[in-house]
Amino acid sequence: MKHSKRLWMLAAILICGVSLVGCGNKKAKEQPKETQVETVQVEEVVSEEELCNVAIEDYLVNVIGKNYAEAEYCITSPFIVSTDNGNKYDVLVWGDFWVFNYDLSGDTLKTVSGGNHPGLMHLKRTDNGYEVTSFEEVEDGAGNLESSKRIFSDNYEAFCEINSNQEKREDIRLNFVADYVKKHNLPVKMLQDYGWPAVALPE
Repeated sequence: MKHSKRLWMLAAILICGVSLVGCGNKKAKEQPKETQVETVQVEEVVSEEELCNVAIEDYLVNVIGKNYAEAEYCITSPFIVSTDNGNKYDVLVWGDFWVFNYDLSGDTLKTVSGGNHPGLMHLKRTDNGYEVTSFEEVEDGAGNLESSKRIFSDNYEAFCEINSNQEKREDIRLNFVADYVKKHNLPVKMLQDYGWPAVALPE
């Protein structure tokens, strides 16, 4: 009888021991819960004005710029006089629009061709931004004054200020070229018109 009691006690001790070891192992196997971090992608917000500028640049390069002697780079300098975006299907942009074609020589962009095209651009909103639908351009020669007054109307004086200020025009042009050079990672430091000394681009 005593012998059987001892056997029962030993069995109980063994069972408890196994249970304790099992519990210990269970705790050891538990892994800490991973913290999930939600990644939020921030979309770049492009303004309506920037979208219009992209459409104008595209028109100047691919429509007007094609009429000049070809070169390696076509860089625009649109001097905006006024904008009326009250109707997204007919946005009006008055400006003195310049286009220049350049060849790269060393660290200098050399002017090959180009000119100015003042007038009124009509743009419409699309799924991808804007596109130029038509361009009312100021006439050359005898019809220049009359057409510029008709097209620019209330903005005529502002247009004359920009168009007649060569120093300001060149300053804006250099900044447009400098922005283009940075955007396209070109090894350019200078700009040179035919018959004129090279000019350093702003940093």
